[in-house]
Amino acid sequence: MSRIGRLPVAIPAGVKVSLEGKTITVKGSKGELKNTIPAAINVAIEGEQIVVTRENEMKETKALHGLTRALINNMVIGVTAGYRKDLEISEGGYRAQKRGKELVLNLGYSHDVIFVEEDGITFEVENPNKIAVVGIDKQKVGQIASEIRGKRPPEPYLGKGVRYAGEVIRRKTGKAGK
Repeated sequence: MSRIGRLPVAIPAGVKVSLEGKTITVKGSKGELKNTIPAAINVAIEGEQIVVTRENEMKETKALHGLTRALINNMVIGVTAGYRKDLEISEGGYRAQKRGKELVLNLGYSHDVIFVEEDGITFEVENPNKIAVVGIDKQKVGQIASEIRGKRPPEPYLGKGVRYAGEVIRRKTGKAGK
């Protein structure tokens, strides 16, 4: 049995979970998320818990068992607390600013790089060197943060670029003199 899959997901107060066929809907104070459950996985709501079980012992079904439980848990956490990914812009005169629903990044290109807030995703700019991507869907928050980082990843010689908060960049030495 999957160690993750067999753990029940607790439903906190203020969260409504509904199950219609193979679609699970989780509603909370921050919003609503929906997900489709794979065919070989069963989900049941028992009191204040969500229990995930599998129909057979095939390798593919075992993998989906833990995945489905983790996705449901992420949905519950997302509608109650939400997710946040912090990014830092280091050195090089690069900076960020927010204009309405747009995140405008000056990353040393001849043009500004612009990201527009999607539904459920917002940007916070604490200062020109710190950005936060905030939302209820863990996958979307991570994907957008990754796209922002991908526009100017940190380079190994000077460490300039966009990186995740707390990310350690392995630095290389420059030219070795004689």
